[in-house]
Amino acid sequence: MKLEGKTAVVIGGGSGIGAGIALALVAEGCRTLIAGRGEPRLNETAAAWQGKPPLLTHVVDVTDRGSVRQLFDDARRELSQIDILVISAGTNIKTRTMATMTAEQWDQVLAVNATGAYNCIAQVLPEMRARRDGLIINISSIAGKRAIQLGGVAYCASKFAMTALGTAIGNEVASDGVRVTNVYPGEVNTPILENRPVPVSEQQKAAMVQPEDVGGLVVAIAALPPRAHVPEIIIKPTVQGYV
Repeated sequence: MKLEGKTAVVIGGGSGIGAGIALALVAEGCRTLIAGRGEPRLNETAAAWQGKPPLLTHVVDVTDRGSVRQLFDDARRELSQIDILVISAGTNIKTRTMATMTAEQWDQVLAVNATGAYNCIAQVLPEMRARRDGLIINISSIAGKRAIQLGGVAYCASKFAMTALGTAIGNEVASDGVRVTNVYPGEVNTPILENRPVPVSEQQKAAMVQPEDVGGLVVAIAALPPRAHVPEIIIKPTVQGYV
């Protein structure tokens, strides 16, 4: 197994990309804890894994620093140390233009996608720097590299912030042996599609990247030796353009 002896916390691991990543990690022997807002989804994903080690679960609100602190305190007790942190919690809204969205919606998207990522990274970075080892993987978006209309104003801004956060921190901690990778998925078949302004057909979903595809990519990154660093990588459907 590629990741036997390693540990991971996957934020947003109850569904979508996060679940795909968590299942891929644990299948490679990585002791993994999944965290998110919805306990039923976390339990469903944990139950889908019948092997060993078991998938651990923990409810968290990434916008609440007290909740985030409690998550990582409990994760350390369960896992001893956190070798890999994957941040895959994300949200979007249906009203995606300046003309239609509200200030409260802007706050909501930025709080989860950008500040939530900061809150989680801040909890693990000191210990990773102290032991001179660790991997942080931010699941950003192509919308974090291109301000595309499909993503919308708030989502693009939040993902650009997540991208800059990961890049800046990665440069800061490189000499400490800590690696940060920004992953930029294109269209992925996940529950966030329910927030699209226009419904997505089953045919369209089938042509998209699937969560397990992203899981395989993350495993490949995590299995690299500490001397090798992937700063950023794009994964998109074959049929989706990239300009």
